[in-house]
Amino acid sequence: MIGIIGIVLALALLMALAYRGVSVLILAPLMALLAVLFSPGTPLLASYTQVFMPALGGFVIAFFPLFLLGAVFGKLMEASGAALVIARGIVQRLGEQRAILAIVLACAVLTYGGVSLFVVAFAVYPIAAALFRQAQVPKRLIPGAIALGAFTFTMTALPGTPAIQNAIPMPYFGTTPFAAPGLGVIGGAIMLGLGMWWLSRRAAAAARAGEGYGAHDEDLPAPAPDAPAADRAAFWRALAPVGLVIALNYVLATWLLPALDTGYLAEPRYGNTSITAVRGIWAVIVALAAAIVLLIALQRQRLTQLTRTLEQGAAGSVLPLMNTASQVGFGAVIASLAGFALLRDAVLGIAPGNPLVSMSIAVNILAGITGSASGGMSIALQTLGETWLAMGQAAGIAPDLLHRVTAIATGGLDALPHNGAVITLLSICGLTHRQSYLDIFVVAVAIPLLALVAVVVLGTALGSF
Repeated sequence: MIGIIGIVLALALLMALAYRGVSVLILAPLMALLAVLFSPGTPLLASYTQVFMPALGGFVIAFFPLFLLGAVFGKLMEASGAALVIARGIVQRLGEQRAILAIVLACAVLTYGGVSLFVVAFAVYPIAAALFRQAQVPKRLIPGAIALGAFTFTMTALPGTPAIQNAIPMPYFGTTPFAAPGLGVIGGAIMLGLGMWWLSRRAAAAARAGEGYGAHDEDLPAPAPDAPAADRAAFWRALAPVGLVIALNYVLATWLLPALDTGYLAEPRYGNTSITAVRGIWAVIVALAAAIVLLIALQRQRLTQLTRTLEQGAAGSVLPLMNTASQVGFGAVIASLAGFALLRDAVLGIAPGNPLVSMSIAVNILAGITGSASGGMSIALQTLGETWLAMGQAAGIAPDLLHRVTAIATGGLDALPHNGAVITLLSICGLTHRQSYLDIFVVAVAIPLLALVAVVVLGTALGSF
C-alpha cells in the first residue's frame, strides 16, 4: 500500500509543480526517485542509472530525428513567411463571413503538414485577430478556434499526420502513420464538426447579445510586414512542402519501403528487427527531410539567414525531446516498482479482454496528469504497451486499431488548464483562462473524448478500417 501512495504522490507532485513552471527535466527524475523511496528494498541509484536513464536514452534514440526535422521544418516555414502565406490564403478564399472556419482550417493545414502547433499559434493569431475584429466575432473565441485546428484532429486522428503523437505508437505496435485510416477520418470529422458547431453557436449567441470583438485596441497585432503577399503563386509555393510531407509519407509507408529488400534488418547490428517495425519512422524521416529541401529551394530568397534559421530550429527541438524523454524515464521507474503491479491490474481489469477501453482510460489519465499528450502516451506505452499488444492479439484486435485509439486518447485530458500549449496559446492571444478556457475545454477536451468513445465503439464492433 505504501508503494501505491508513493506512486500517486509522485504523479500529483509532477502535475502540480509542472503547472507552477518547474522544468520537467528536473521534476521527472526527482519524482521518480521519490516514488522509489516509498518502495522498500528498491535501490535508489540503480533505479536512476539502470532504469530511468536507459528508458530516456531509448526514447531519444528512437525519436530524435522526428523532433529535429519537425522543429527545423516548422522554423523554416515561420522564417520564410510560408506559414503566414498559407494562413492568409485560406482566410482570403473563405472570407470574413466564415472567419472561424478560416482560422480553424488554416491551423489544420499547417499542423497536418508538420508545422509545430506553437509556430502555428504565433503565425495565425495576428491574422485571426484582424479577421475576427473585421467580422465582429469576439476575440475570446480565437483560442478555441486555434485549439480546434491545431490541438485536435490533425494531431491525433487524421491518418498520416507527422505529429509526434501519431509517431510514438509505431515502434510499439509495428504500424505506420496511416494506421486505421477510416476510423481516424471518422474521429477527425466528429472533432471538426462538433467543434465548429460549438464555436459557431457561441459566436451567434455573442452576435445576438451585441458583444462584438471587444475592447482590445491596444493589443491588436499586425501580420509580419516582411511576409510575402498571399497571391495564388505564393500560396501554392508555400503549400507545396506541406503537401509533400503528407504524400511522400503515404507512398513510402504503404508501398516503397515494404517493397525494399530489407532482410539485413534481422542482423544483430541492426537491432534484430524488421521493416514492419521501422517503416513508419523511416517514412516520416524521409518525408520531412524531403520537404525541408523543397522548402529551402522554393523559399531560398526569403531565407536570408538560412544557417541561423537551421540552427534555431535544431536547438528548438532539444527541450521538447528531452522533456518527453524524461517523462518516459519516469514511467519506466514507476513500472519497475512493486506497487505498480496493483495499479496495472486495476487498469487492465476495467474491461477484461478489450484493451481499447483500458488503453483509452490510462492514456487519458496520464496525459491529464502530465499535461502532455506525448508524455502521457509515452508513459502508458512504456509501462503497458507490450501488455496491450498481447491482449489485442489474443482478442483479435489489429495493431492498427490499437495505434489509432492510443493516438486519439492522448488528445483529451491533455488539454486541461495546466497544459503548456494551452498556457502558451492564451499568452499569445493576451487572454486569460477565465475569458477563453471554456471554449478550449469543449473543443480540445470534451469533444475529442466523445470522438474517442465513437472510435472505440466502432473499432470494437467492426475492427480496423
